[in-house]
Amino acid sequence: MTKITTKRKSTLIDPVTTYAKQVVSKKITAGPHVRDACARHLKDLKEGSGRGLIWDIEAASRAINFYPDVLKLSGGGYEGLPFVLGDWQAFIVGSLFGWKTQDGYRRFRTAYIETGKGSGKSPLIAGIGLYGMMADNESGAEVYAAATKKDQAMILFRDAVSMVNMSPDLRNRITQSGRGLAVWSLAWVEKRSFFRPISSDDGQSGPRPHISLLDEIHEHKDAYVVEMLKAGQKSRRQPLLIGITNSGTDKKSVCWDYHDYGSKVCSGQMQDDSFFAYICALDITDDPFKSEKCWHKANPSLKNGLPTMTYLREQVHQARGMPSKESVVRRLNFCQWVEAKNPWISSDIWFACEDKEYDLNLLEGRRCWGGLDLSSTQDLTAFVLVFEPTEDDPHWRMREWFWLPGDDLHNKADQDRVPYTLWRDDGYLQVTEGKAINRLSVVQVIAKAMGSYDLQSIAYDRWRIEDLKMILYQEGISLPLAPFGQGFKDMAPAIDEFERKLLGNQIKHTGNPLMTWCAANAIVSTDPAGNRKVTKEKSSGRVDGIVAAVMAIGVINKDSTGSSVYEERGVLML
Repeated sequence: MTKITTKRKSTLIDPVTTYAKQVVSKKITAGPHVRDACARHLKDLKEGSGRGLIWDIEAASRAINFYPDVLKLSGGGYEGLPFVLGDWQAFIVGSLFGWKTQDGYRRFRTAYIETGKGSGKSPLIAGIGLYGMMADNESGAEVYAAATKKDQAMILFRDAVSMVNMSPDLRNRITQSGRGLAVWSLAWVEKRSFFRPISSDDGQSGPRPHISLLDEIHEHKDAYVVEMLKAGQKSRRQPLLIGITNSGTDKKSVCWDYHDYGSKVCSGQMQDDSFFAYICALDITDDPFKSEKCWHKANPSLKNGLPTMTYLREQVHQARGMPSKESVVRRLNFCQWVEAKNPWISSDIWFACEDKEYDLNLLEGRRCWGGLDLSSTQDLTAFVLVFEPTEDDPHWRMREWFWLPGDDLHNKADQDRVPYTLWRDDGYLQVTEGKAINRLSVVQVIAKAMGSYDLQSIAYDRWRIEDLKMILYQEGISLPLAPFGQGFKDMAPAIDEFERKLLGNQIKHTGNPLMTWCAANAIVSTDPAGNRKVTKEKSSGRVDGIVAAVMAIGVINKDSTGSSVYEERGVLML
């Protein structure tokens, strides 16, 4: 037998309509756009026949039952369990496959799904892809997991691969190309159907998708991937394009276009019988940082533990006092479209970590790690040491040094609107003669610090390091330099740890006004996964001191995990 069938007979139970009624009657908590989507379903049941719409309960049930009858979950405590859809997931799957037009084909050709992070969107639509390939009565079905980057497309595709591996019904019928994490294609050879990842950086042309699954639309800078897949649908009888996403920040993006269009279609402001939307959002009066009652509106699987209440509480707690983290949490966890540019460190948090009676003698002989942010010849250079706690002092402590060239210092002060000359006179800023920073003076300060402290590693940005290497060689100075990337991979965990220490009042600083200025200027950028890094280009002023501190925290973590941070030590440890 080659036909995929469910193990239970379809019944007249209608979970789609049941869910819609419970949402509209407020027995299920949902946001405004989901309420509109449910009201639209109920209205179409009454009035849709006049527009040629047909509600096929049998077709809806068959698609819904495919999940528990054929698919199994993988990972964590769900490993091997049947994939039983949540009520909101059944509403989506049943709507997409149950609504038809008079020609007998599917009504919906485009679907947009926006929920909080961790709700189970990816495995949901991966299951739709498998259904489309195996059980949708489409020979030669092409199913694509699509994204702007291949790595992102593979995340969704791997969910499908995992479900195939967990399902005896599918594992015995589907041919996999590649092995393990390198599987790149699923094929049902008998029907000439396949399921593959695809991205805009593939350079592939000519797909003829039966079903297209787009992940993380808020990451798409333009509509290229969407239009590429739509262009290939023209030869299909009932193609379906589904986009899933967290909320974004850019209201000029393709993601916002779909969000805005979908909300208008659900509310009835626009009529498009081929477009389906399930858009989680809070009501305008809701504030997730003040009340947990609204959390279910953005997280429809919350009652099933996805994500957990504990996780969300931790996210909210960590975000308080950190405006940039707050914006990320509001966007990813509570479906609020927020601006990306927000200051990272609030003044309250920063000043709470100041030690007004900071005793530098406490640092003598203490283990520490450094971060060196070398500037161009005329900009600010920063060196920051972070000292570990001791039995007598339970706090992590920072000490920082800053350099600028002395020529034209007054104009630099006017340009940056800060009192560089006053900071120089008070000893917070070291000024070197000439138009360029004397790198030798920087090296000498660091070498002196090595004589006073137990310096373990100095994280540095590879950019502009060659001049410093030459000086080290000429002066015969050995420094434990450790290269540190400036991208999300290295910066994100360092940002998280530095933030944790600030929020917990575990780290103390001297109150250096230059460092305080850098902290006030710092803005972080965020990738789609919520990873963050300090962004100099978007910051309102210089942030070199904070970047150096973050690198110092980051190299502590690298040292503690045994990572190889001394890849260039043979050159520099002379």
